[in-house]
Amino acid sequence: MRPFTYVRPETIARALEKAQTRGTMFLAGGTELLNWARIGIETPAHLVDIGHLPSLDGIEASGNGVRIGALGRLNDVAQDPRVVSSYPVLSQAILQSASAQIRNVATIGGNPVQRTRCPYFRSAEPLPCNKRVPGSGCAALQGANERLAIFGWTEECVATQPSDPIVALACLDAQIVTEHPDGGRTIPATQFHMLPAEDPSTHDVLRTGELITAVDLGAPAPKSAYVKVRERQSYEFALVSAAAAVEVEEGVISRARLALGSVAMRPWRLYESERALVGLRPGSPAVLDAVTAGFRDSRPLSSNAYKIPLARNTAMRALELALEA
Repeated sequence: MRPFTYVRPETIARALEKAQTRGTMFLAGGTELLNWARIGIETPAHLVDIGHLPSLDGIEASGNGVRIGALGRLNDVAQDPRVVSSYPVLSQAILQSASAQIRNVATIGGNPVQRTRCPYFRSAEPLPCNKRVPGSGCAALQGANERLAIFGWTEECVATQPSDPIVALACLDAQIVTEHPDGGRTIPATQFHMLPAEDPSTHDVLRTGELITAVDLGAPAPKSAYVKVRERQSYEFALVSAAAAVEVEEGVISRARLALGSVAMRPWRLYESERALVGLRPGSPAVLDAVTAGFRDSRPLSSNAYKIPLARNTAMRALELALEA
């Protein structure tokens, strides 16, 4: 691990000021950043510790929804009564991520910026990876890609985004709120990560020195659910996951939102499925056809064709659970 400087500013303004120096990174829970530094994914020259700033903590009402401070610890967010009752899909996604110990430290603002788990990106040996060394190629394209993308990939990158909470946030049409010396913004959770066609070397859309300060959730989605399929029950990243949120009026689906995880470099919304589900009765055979419609653009790699039916069935199960809620 290379030497770095460390500062602990007392205000957001001071944190933003300190973060404009090249090679600076923010430190919150640190569960990912310390791992990146250990294996050489990132080599920060300066760390700006924001983990103590009270203005970035807490959950409060905001319009017809809630605003979650970026420093909200994952377990605290998952167990908050408002989240449990109004946004169960988010609570469930968080509780199925990492371990209880990590969730006690990791933050809702830090979780979406975690890096891909692609084995070539995280390899201790220098291997072709455009995210690690731009322009070097993608060893996973014809390599060990059984856990990698079935949507949105290019020959430059076939990686996937591993976060569980971001899948639920994308399903809920959440907004990620930021601050920056040049002006803050709100970023749709569905657009927070970069697809390879946009830039194969980049993980997310954050600018240098841009700080996530909050996550905004809109109207409650009590009929929602999250399903995660993994090789073991605890402390494992998803093979595929699915988040669903539905509304039912007069016995038919009036609105549906479906998002998949671990199938692309961002949470993958099944917009075609969502449109096809409107007007259907829960339990109708046509529901499966509607879910399947969202997979027309799926493309397997050399070793992961199994993920297409697995993701379809996972989305179907998440939808069924949401309808039962």
